[in-house]
Parts: sequence; C-alpha cells; structure tokens
Amino acid sequence: MTRFAPQRAHRFAAPTSGSPRRRFPTDGPAWAIGILSLLISAGFLVVNVAYNHGNVIPPVDDAYIHLQYAKQIGSGHFLQYNTGDPISTGASSLLYVLVLAAAYALGMRDELFLPFAMGFGALCAALTAVGCTLLGTRLAGRRVGVLAGLLVAGNGALMWGATSGMEVAFVALLLVALLLAFVVERPTGRFRLTPVIAVLAALTRTEAMIFATALCLAMVWHVVHHARGTRSRWPRALARLLWVGLPCYAAAAQYLFYLLVTGSAEQNGVLAKSLLHAPVVYPLEVLDQALTNLRVFLTAFSGLSTQDYVFPAALLLAVAGVVGLHRRFPQWRGLALASGAGVALVLVAVATLVHPQVHHMRYLQPLLPVLLLMAALGMDSVAVLFAGRGRRAVLAGLAAIALLFSFSQLPAWAIRQGQQAAGIRDQQVTISHWIDENLPPDAVVAVNDVGAAAYFGDRHVVDLIGLTTNGLAAPNLHGAGSLYEALRELPEHLRPDYFSIFDSWNVHGLVDTGLLGREVIGFELKSPRFSHITIGGHSACQAARGCDRVTVYEADWSLVGSGDRPVAPPPGRVRDHLDVADLADEERHDYRVVPAHRGFQPMTGGRTVQLPDGRRVVDSGRHVIGGEEFTARGLTPGRPATLTARVDATEPLAGVPTGSREVRVRVNGELAGTWSFAPDPLGWTETSFTLPAHLVTGTELRVELGPLQDFVGPYPDYTSYGYWLSQ
Repeated sequence: MTRFAPQRAHRFAAPTSGSPRRRFPTDGPAWAIGILSLLISAGFLVVNVAYNHGNVIPPVDDAYIHLQYAKQIGSGHFLQYNTGDPISTGASSLLYVLVLAAAYALGMRDELFLPFAMGFGALCAALTAVGCTLLGTRLAGRRVGVLAGLLVAGNGALMWGATSGMEVAFVALLLVALLLAFVVERPTGRFRLTPVIAVLAALTRTEAMIFATALCLAMVWHVVHHARGTRSRWPRALARLLWVGLPCYAAAAQYLFYLLVTGSAEQNGVLAKSLLHAPVVYPLEVLDQALTNLRVFLTAFSGLSTQDYVFPAALLLAVAGVVGLHRRFPQWRGLALASGAGVALVLVAVATLVHPQVHHMRYLQPLLPVLLLMAALGMDSVAVLFAGRGRRAVLAGLAAIALLFSFSQLPAWAIRQGQQAAGIRDQQVTISHWIDENLPPDAVVAVNDVGAAAYFGDRHVVDLIGLTTNGLAAPNLHGAGSLYEALRELPEHLRPDYFSIFDSWNVHGLVDTGLLGREVIGFELKSPRFSHITIGGHSACQAARGCDRVTVYEADWSLVGSGDRPVAPPPGRVRDHLDVADLADEERHDYRVVPAHRGFQPMTGGRTVQLPDGRRVVDSGRHVIGGEEFTARGLTPGRPATLTARVDATEPLAGVPTGSREVRVRVNGELAGTWSFAPDPLGWTETSFTLPAHLVTGTELRVELGPLQDFVGPYPDYTSYGYWLSQ
C-alpha cells in the first residue's frame, strides 16, 4: 500500500501561518459560489410559490412554531407561546428565535415575516458555501476549496432545509464559521473568536453544542501544547483555557435558565421526542432502536442506496478526508479528530430520538457542509496517491461524478419541497384559518400540530404533543389516558373547548375518555406527493398512514371527575387513593408497572362505562402484563385494611387460562394471598381484597401485585384504573 509522503503532501498544502494570505472579501471563486447558492435557493422559493398560487408556505409546520415564538418575543412576551402563558421551551433553537424576534421588532411582520425567515436561511446557506470554499482552500488548496463550496451549494437536502424557514442553514453557518475561526487562530495558540462562535452555536441547537464541545477539546489541546515546556507561559495559558470554556458556561447557563423557569433543564422537544423518556426505558431496546437509526443515517450519508441525500460514497470519502487531513497535515490533526468526533457524537445523540428521519433528517442537515468538506478532502487524499497528472485527473473525475449526482437532484428536491408545502397549506394553514374564522374568539383549541394554529390565529392553543404547553410532553408519551388526566388538571379557563387532531393520532383513546364530543368538520389532505422514495420523504402529516385527515371536535367535559370515587363506597374510611395513569399521582405513590417481559410498554388509555342505573363514568388506566407496585399512605397500624381495585379483566378472551386473571398480593414483601379479577361485561369492575391486621405494620405499605408463579405464564393481563385503601 502506498504511504503518504510528507513532502508530497505539503506540496499541496495551503499556505502556512507565516505565508501571506488573501483577504476573504477578495476571494473571487468563494463569493461566486455564494452567489450560485443564492440562485439555487431562489429557484427553490420560486417552485414553492408555484405550488402555492403565489404564496410562500414552509414544508414543515415547525417553522411556524419558530415564527410564533419570535413574534411573541418581538411583541414583549418572552418565550410565551400564547400571551400570558408561562415560559416554554418549544423552540428547538433559542438563538435563531431571537434573531427572528429582532427582525420582527424591526418591521419584518405579517406577510414579510415568513419570506424573511426563508430568505435569511438562503443567505446563511450562501455564506456557508463561501465558508466551506475558504476552509477547503486553507486546508488543502484552491481546487479542494472550490470543490467543497460547489458540493455544499449543490446539495438538495441542505437547500431544502435552508429554505424551509427552520434554523438549518443558520446552524450550518455557525459550524462552518467555527471551523474557519479555529483554522485561522490555531497557529497562534490563542483562540479569541473561536470560543465566541462556539457560544453562538451552543445556544442555537443541542447538536451544534455537542460539535462545539468537541472542537473546544481541540482548542484545549492546542493551548496546552503551545504552553508546554515554558513555565512562564502557564499563567497566560490558564487564562486562555478559561476563555475556551465559554461554550460550556453558556450551555450550563441555558439549561439552568430552563430549569428555573420551567422546572426541567431539558427542552420540551427532547422530553417529547427522546427514546430515553418512554414510559419504561429498556436500555437494550433503546440501543437497538438507536442502532437502527444510525444505520439509516449511515445509509443516507453513504449515498449508496436509492436515496439522493448525498452523492455516492460521500461518507466513505469523508472518512478518508478526516484520515488524510490527520496524516498529511500535522498542524490540522486536532481539527481532524475534533471534526470526526463531533460528527460521530451528534449522530449518536440524534439516534436516540423517536423519529429522527422525518423532514429529511433535518436535525442532521446542518452537518452536511462539514461532511461535504471532508468528502472533498477525501477526494484529494485519494488523488494524492497518484503522481503527476494522474492526481489531477483522479481529483477531476471524482469531483465530476460528485457534482453531477448533486446538481442533477436539485430539481427533485425543489419539487419535493413545493409539494410538501402544499400539504402544509392543505391542512395546518387551512385549518388554522378555519379556526380563526369559525370558532368563538375566546375558544381554547387543542392541536397536535401547533405551529400554524397559533401563528395565524388569535385563539389560545394547547399543544397536545407538549412542545409549547408545559407538562404535556410526558403524558402524551404515556398515552391517551395520561393525556386526559393532564388536561383535566388544567385550570378550567385553559381546558380545550375544541380538539383539532389527526384521525390516526390518539383519537380512539381520547374518544374512550369521553373528551371528544360532536364532530364539527374534517379536512382531508389532497396535495400531491412526490413519487420518489426518500428518507422522511413527506411532511409530518404525509409521512404516516392515517394522517390524511384532520377532524375538529367539540370538547365534552361533562364526565370529568366522575371516576374519582368508587361506584360502591368501600367499607370504612378511605385513607388513600391511587389514580393510575395520572403521572403526578403515580409519582406520589411510587407506582410502577413490573412487566412480565422486557420491551413491553404499559401505555395508558381511557374507558367510559355506563352503569346499570344509567350513570356514565369515565376513568383512565394503564395496561398491565405482569404486575404493579405502589406505596399506600395514611393508614393506622394494627388494623385490617381493604384494598379496592378498579380493573378491566375482560382480556384475555375466552379460552385463556383463568390464572391470567389472578394476581398474587404481597404487602411489604410478605405474601397476603391471591386476588381474582373477574371480567365484567361493563368493561371494568371494582373488586376488594382484605389486608389482615398483622400486615399493616405502619402508616405506609408497599403493595405488590404479580403473577402466581415466577418466570413463566400465565401472566396477569389487565388494565388498572385505580386503587382505594380504606379502614
């Protein structure tokens, strides 16, 4: 195998720190590529307008979330999604929202606001292409720089994200600016501007913060290396190291602010979308899903599948670029390692999300310029293995193939965005205008796509996903039953009067809770769909079967609270009540499901039951396969207690052993007996079990319900709605 020769490598290296450099504003090719990027973005916007009868519509509803937060901030309501709301963290990019808010305050309002956001993204994409050209030139010469810039300008996925109204291009620009500042300041061993840009990146997105942290480690290494060997340099080096830590301070301050104002250091988006916040977290299950997501990412970045995300072998060439940069140019080894590690860490972090592929993997789109820059360096690293004219020929051939694949897909990406924008117009925008024109001015509307509904209307909007409404992210993950419990805990004037939701999303569970009353109107998706198979190829609503229809329901709160008490009063005085599916009450009682099998998720749902006397009772419960545990409090020691349960044991169906409807009861670890949950045609039944006095040893009891025998079935399979303990 041919080894890289240091003297050959340095022939093609960029000028060293002691060599004269051109100033960036006079770098003609770089700015020409920037203009090309602007023209391509303009083409995307023209297609968008063509698909929407002269109107600009984003291809994702999330863009309206940013616009709404920015409008509120610009109007003096900092991070209040609805005026008067508590501060929420539904905006996935704090700094981007602040930039939009500044534009709004300066006059970019109404019909100008969305075009400004999309135009700002186009400008950021152009500057990103310029930055990649300058970076490539400094690292490996003019040819590599021009190639890197063209690959960035001609990438359809990046242009889709840049003109989507989201923060994609802004984050990409900050990452490229971060690398460029690092390259400029590295020879001096002192980083003044680089940590400042890293702070901006850290405040823009979590993924950018991870990448910036990796580069901070490279800065630390260079500062220490520069001070090594001379004792007099260490005091100055310590001051420089403290300055390098700016991004970490900024990230910590941001999370502390979130913790103080919302009670959670994590953003609502992370709470709502992370695999690490499932009802029960199984490490192996999370690892399996994360590895599956990683495989999708690597497939897309490799360009070797039927996708058109990047040109073929882009990921392999990017790896070759990192290796080549490390081996050919000793001065850039820290940059190579930090860039490679930063990208890898971001991929791992994004892989822990539930649906990271939607919207064409927009969480990873800001990494594309770094990937494409390294791919250009990889082409040069491959070409340098050949001598003389062979090197130029190989580099030209690889570049021609990459550029051909990239630019040939631009029309497809533009059409894809236009059609997805038409889908947003069909549903989110249309529904928002209908709500604003047809529902009472003081109506509270609950939605599961919250962007356009708030941006275009004056109604108070409740976000059922939990992005912009604090406290609903976790209940939504646990299912319709927990969501019902969280909604009923809202102040009465903030409870939804109407629901506008996808027919495939939690509808059946909410119907069973009795919340969805009269159907007011339905909207069907009629926009065209791009025929090519792509990763996350449709909009959020187009991506899943059953999201073709959104229905508006009138809320029905007439049965709320009807399930708080047992139908038949239990003997004695009720000492404690566990409301299963109410997450706050479950936490107070240290409640948990003990599944019979790993991987089972004890989701919640609702049930409305009509009693023989004609009354209707609604309650929410949790599906249990195996057993459950909880702590009861407020008891009098030495006296027998009655445990009354509301359970639905109608499943399993006939023919399944009756043992599956029986549980073994333990109190503080001691066996209390066997409890039979008989099925009832009503849907759920209430049954009691007596705890003998000698087991009531204190004011608190740990009650455990589980299978009659360990390890093997039949397992109890029932829905648990609540428990009352009386004496």
